Amino acid sequence: MKKADAYTDKVCRYFDQAGPANTRAAVEAVCQRSNQLGISRVVIPSYTGESALLAARLIDPVKIVVVRTAFGFEKPDTQVMKASTLQKLLKMGMSVVTATHALGGVGRSVRKKLGSYQVDEIIAYTLRIFGQGTKVAVEAALMAADAGFVRTDEDMISTGGSSSGIDTALVLRPVNASSFLDMKIREVICKPVDF
Repeated sequence: MKKADAYTDKVCRYFDQAGPANTRAAVEAVCQRSNQLGISRVVIPSYTGESALLAARLIDPVKIVVVRTAFGFEKPDTQVMKASTLQKLLKMGMSVVTATHALGGVGRSVRKKLGSYQVDEIIAYTLRIFGQGTKVAVEAALMAADAGFVRTDEDMISTGGSSSGIDTALVLRPVNASSFLDMKIREVICKPVDF
């Protein structure tokens, strides 16, 4: 009897360059893979809400968890996303997480004040060897899990980008930040080649 092959061929979309020009094509790939796998949650990190609004045109908004930055990310006591955009996302049925970056909170403060890198920022730099979007997708999944918007016992899709837009998408099993080393990245749906 012939032994079955122990592999599966899957498609990964590789973008020539990183950046927001890939957002629509990345979201289309996410929508297709999400439907194929029966994924119930898709994480879209979004500073301004624009990526989330574009995603809502292609993905059921109820499946979308938007992860935005904490207050004070750019300057004290301010939020990058406008309140009107937040209300629009919520009205469409999206969940919105507002949280400190899982890989750059207190550790970033130590670096800025004392000039010494901490473990969270070393992890962030390590993930960036796959591209900024990979780091963002992993970080956003941690933030969404810590906020209780995604389950840690089922796979989901998390996306990320390089400063704006989306150019990376991963199928992964999320964990809480305190269990970071137990995260499982199952598939790369898309990512840039040059970043």
